[in-house]
Amino acid sequence: MELMKTSIKAILDNIVCAEEFLDEDAINEFEDIIMNSKNVFVTGAGRSGLAAKAFAMRLMHLGISSYVVGETISPAIYDDDCIIAISGSGETNTIVSAARIAKNRGSKVLAVTSYPESTLGQLADGHLLVKGRTKKEVDDQNYMKRQIYGNYTSLTPLGTAFELTTLVFLDAIVSELMEKMHQTESDLKSRHTVLDVILTLKYYSIFIIVNIKSLTS
Repeated sequence: MELMKTSIKAILDNIVCAEEFLDEDAINEFEDIIMNSKNVFVTGAGRSGLAAKAFAMRLMHLGISSYVVGETISPAIYDDDCIIAISGSGETNTIVSAARIAKNRGSKVLAVTSYPESTLGQLADGHLLVKGRTKKEVDDQNYMKRQIYGNYTSLTPLGTAFELTTLVFLDAIVSELMEKMHQTESDLKSRHTVLDVILTLKYYSIFIIVNIKSLTS
C-alpha cells in the first residue's frame, strides 16, 4: 500500500514539474492549428495511442472532426488537415512515418513529445512539450545506483510518466479549446454517444432472458 501511495505521488509530482516547461505561445499555436484544421488526425503507439484516442473523443465532443490513424473509417489526410503525433522520444518509427507522410501531403504536424529536437519535433509545425521519463531513458544497469540516491524512477516504469502527463495535458488543452470555441459542458454532452447505452440495454436484456430460461427449464 505504501509503495502504491509513493508511486501515485511520483506521478503527480512529475505532472506538476512538467507544467513548468509549458510555453504559452507554443500552446496557443498548438490550439490555433487544431481549430483551423478541417480534420484532426491523432496517432500514438501503445499507451500513448490510448491517450491519443481519449483526446480524439474530446475533440469530437467539441464538434471538431477527428480521426484516429489506423482505424478503418479514417479518410485520407489533406493540406487543410492536421495530425497530432504523440511520442515521448520523438523517434517512434510508426509515428514519425505517419507524421512524415502527412507533412509531404501538406498537412500541419503537431508533436507531443519530451524531445522537440527529435525527428518528430523537427517535422512539426507546432508542439506540446511534455516532460516525463520516457522508454528512451530506461537503463536497468543503473537500477541500484538510482535506488541508492533515492531516484525511484522504477515507480513509473517505462513511459508511464510521459503517458499520464500527456493525458492530463491534453485534457487541459480541451478546457482551453472549450473557452476559445465558446463551448459549454452541455454542448459537449449533446455530442456524447448514446448508442452504447442502447447496446448495453440490449445485452443486459438478453442476459436476463437467458437466465430466466435457465431457471425455468
